[in-house]
Amino acid sequence: NQVLVAQDVYYPGPSSKLEFYMSILLNRQSGRNVIVYSPDGGVDIEQVAETAPHRIFREEIDPGFGILPFQGKRIIQNLGLSGAVAGEFLQFTERLYAAYLKVDASLFEINPVLKSSDDKIIAVDAKVDIDDNALFRHPDILAMRDLSEEEPSEIEAGKYNLNFVKLEGNVGCMVNGAGLAMATMDIIKLSGGEPANFLDVGGGANAATVEAGLKIILDDANVKAVLINIFGGIVRCDRVANGVVEAYKKLGNIKVPIIVRLQGTNAEEGKAVIDNSGLKVYSAITLQEAAALVNRLVK
Repeated sequence: NQVLVAQDVYYPGPSSKLEFYMSILLNRQSGRNVIVYSPDGGVDIEQVAETAPHRIFREEIDPGFGILPFQGKRIIQNLGLSGAVAGEFLQFTERLYAAYLKVDASLFEINPVLKSSDDKIIAVDAKVDIDDNALFRHPDILAMRDLSEEEPSEIEAGKYNLNFVKLEGNVGCMVNGAGLAMATMDIIKLSGGEPANFLDVGGGANAATVEAGLKIILDDANVKAVLINIFGGIVRCDRVANGVVEAYKKLGNIKVPIIVRLQGTNAEEGKAVIDNSGLKVYSAITLQEAAALVNRLVK
């Protein structure tokens, strides 16, 4: 193991030291990147947002033009900078934005950005998130991946191309489609449970992906029930139902109830597959039915 020692940048000098906050992220509503910044750096930005929201500023960046001159000037003014150090900070901001684009990042957060006592602009602490879907373009970044720092269940899900995020609840959920997954998590909470995970199996769900997803969910000792919520558009519900039955038989000795809600193409046929399987799997057609089953079985 290596221990990296950073140079002390809080040294004395002719001018006062200042700490700022700056982040770049995607505004999914507008489809543009946004620079969020504040003169109050070095502290929890959520606390600033709560106690002094007027001190947090935003600049939406047109992807066709980048940071425009009037936006750069507004950033400098809002941070209270002037003179040569203002130019240094603007150059820092432009380079930061260029780096954000170059590495296909989804988040750059620098807290604090330090104006040192000799008017240097330094990123003292940083958090960087890279878009997983773009990692194939950045093998150098991928080579730095440290699996020991990641949730083991999320690593396992990645092997099967499953979108999985572990949560702290007691009801596991398996869904096809991110929007439906969010709705499923809502219905779990409304029914008295807490979602144990986010798991999107995508449009090509089959026996192998269902088995892998179930195994990952059931490895969580906190899970007291599993809700499988599938809308049969691209994938047929009877195909998913057969996958659930096959996976159940392969995994064996499943001690928690499994609720399967099927809607869309061949939903009735899928329900019949579940009902006739002889396994401890509960079927539902509507979301209300599924919610009632979750509520009853978790309690």
